Amino acid sequence: MMNDTPITKVSVVIPVYNEEQSLPELIRRTTAACEGLGKAWELLLVDDGSSDRSGEMLAEAANAPDSHIVAVLLNRNYGQHSAIMAGFSHVSGDLIITLDADLQNPPEEIPRLVSVAEEGYDVVGTVRQNRQDSRFRKNASRLINHLIQRTTGKAMGDYGCMLRAYRRHIVDAMLNCHERSTFIPILANTFARRAIDIPVLHAEREFGDSKYSLMRLINLMYDLLTCLTTTPLRLLSVFGSAIALAGFALSLVLVVLRLFFGPQWAAEGVFMLFAVLFIFIGAQFIGMGLLGEYIGRIYTDVRARPRYFIQRVVKPARSGAAEEENV
Repeated sequence: MMNDTPITKVSVVIPVYNEEQSLPELIRRTTAACEGLGKAWELLLVDDGSSDRSGEMLAEAANAPDSHIVAVLLNRNYGQHSAIMAGFSHVSGDLIITLDADLQNPPEEIPRLVSVAEEGYDVVGTVRQNRQDSRFRKNASRLINHLIQRTTGKAMGDYGCMLRAYRRHIVDAMLNCHERSTFIPILANTFARRAIDIPVLHAEREFGDSKYSLMRLINLMYDLLTCLTTTPLRLLSVFGSAIALAGFALSLVLVVLRLFFGPQWAAEGVFMLFAVLFIFIGAQFIGMGLLGEYIGRIYTDVRARPRYFIQRVVKPARSGAAEEENV
């Protein structure tokens, strides 16, 4: 069944973290793309606790005459996906589009996402063509994509690309999910009846550096695997069973060799026993690490702290002057 609800207003949500250099160009290009839609639109810029002038620049943009910009200012850095969820809580459009602030995914692709969504799709994903990232970033992204597809069963072409379009009922469903660790593209696809991936352009980063270091990528991989599925725990059980069977078989082999070759051979096999012991110890540490990840998430969810805290919202007023909400 196709979603034939008409799209009368488009909301664009962009998380911003220390992007003062790219903000003027981002706002100019995104505004130009939205003005060509022929529909009502709004641009929600979420400052994710930036330490530069990004927050001030967003407030100034929202205060500008005839502005379509809503500035959502968080009190500290919560991460990309939490910032987007904060933006979702203030959207008013029928179709919500997410976009990164680094301009590597061109805002000029927005009209095409709207056009595809109007064909009846709940979610329109994108796949970056001719990626301009470093070899390390591309290989890390490919590995994470493969792991997610294998463990979650969700076949998506490019999990790392945030240029995506969601129908309003999909966003409302995501807002009703209260887990602390949220990966928006996969969460949205669990609620979507019809989803599609389309190819989009990808440009080199012109301003600043990527916010994803090696440790952030590692943390992201663990977050994705443990917040979306219990498959790693099942694999751990299978792995533990295989090691137990291998250990039992090896013990039988050692007994047989001891009977045939005498105690002298057994003495010379001490280092081999140490190697087997280290295998078991390593397996135990792997298991404890995975269990710790899940227990940590249980602890975080039981505390039920909010994903984010909005310090201030600046949005255009109907009279022309900006409205400011202190939360």
